[in-house]
Amino acid sequence: MKTARLLLLASLLAFCSCEKIDKDCPECIRELAREYAKRPICDSGASVGQMLFQGEYVYVFYEGSCGADMASSVINQNCEFLGNLGGFAGNTKINGIEFSVNAVFQKYIWKQE
Repeated sequence: MKTARLLLLASLLAFCSCEKIDKDCPECIRELAREYAKRPICDSGASVGQMLFQGEYVYVFYEGSCGADMASSVINQNCEFLGNLGGFAGNTKINGIEFSVNAVFQKYIWKQE
């Protein structure tokens, strides 16, 4: 009986941890965010943010602030990779457009606690 309770508790905890990912985004983005949340590189500050850019929602997978040369991947709502921001090269453009000036933050899909 004690083993059954432990299994139930473990299942509930696993289910609840997945619920921290916003469900109001494409399924492929939710799946990428689930995988991303399992392997954060930094101890804090990692997130997946939804931005409005060039008339569509894009998702920025931010690694956190534990390294100066960390790049953030930008993926569109069809789960197509658009490019990286930051990193060693210090890239600031996606599709030839200055991202920080033209992208509007909407919400976090997932944020490391």
